[in-house]
Amino acid sequence: MQYEKDILPIIKLHYEEFSTAERTAADYFLNNRSKEDFSAKEVASRLFISEATLSRFAKKCGYTGYRQFVFHYQEQFSAEGERVLRDETRHILNTYQELLNHSYTLVDEKQIKRVAGLITEKKRVFIYGKGSSGIAGDEFALRLMRLGIDIDCITDSHVMNMNSAILNKDCIAIGITVSGNTSMVMRALQTAKKKEAATVMISAVHRTEWDEFCDELLPIPTKEMLDLGKLISPQFPILILLDLLYAEILQIDRLGKEALHEMTLAELNSDMTRISQTK
Repeated sequence: MQYEKDILPIIKLHYEEFSTAERTAADYFLNNRSKEDFSAKEVASRLFISEATLSRFAKKCGYTGYRQFVFHYQEQFSAEGERVLRDETRHILNTYQELLNHSYTLVDEKQIKRVAGLITEKKRVFIYGKGSSGIAGDEFALRLMRLGIDIDCITDSHVMNMNSAILNKDCIAIGITVSGNTSMVMRALQTAKKKEAATVMISAVHRTEWDEFCDELLPIPTKEMLDLGKLISPQFPILILLDLLYAEILQIDRLGKEALHEMTLAELNSDMTRISQTK
């Protein structure tokens, strides 16, 4: 399947950095669903903002200027055929496809490699997460244990506080918060940074104040109300990123890690056999 880079997750990622006028432009491009006249003059007039605001908005999204931004934005309106599906089915499938495409847009392979290197180099790894983020972190921790990595996933806020006592420069702390509003996760990373541990944030937003205590921000896509898990699992974009990290970690001493993985699986199977024989 061919994936095309989608501009919408980039706008969402930088939304917190925009001025009030720039957010007017961001909201327009995020909510628009039709191909229109996107010239700077026309859009500025339509939104009652200046052309200079559009230029600053585009540059904060990582583009050289508004013209380059619009060129990529218009690509989403290419004609596509659709099967006839129930509205609910189409909505769910389209949302998962959109999140997958947005993950493709946001992934930085060099950054994934850096973080994977830190996870394998540090003596201890700690993951902080609440709710669905914690569940995804738990699953990731179990997979890395089978590769011989000393890792814990902490989902209780009190344990996060107590965990600060054993953090040091030989540790890496990874916080997961889709909304960016999980205060205990942010506090845990701030503490980890003070203890000289490496710090990584996995989130769908980027706040400039995080740069003070996060060595790396791994962005993930999101949809409105995704964190509530009403129809779409909020774990989905987290799991995509964690799978990318896992695949990169596996490449580091692949033969040794695969041998450990097979050994732990054999031990698990042996335990299951002994349990069944005693029944």
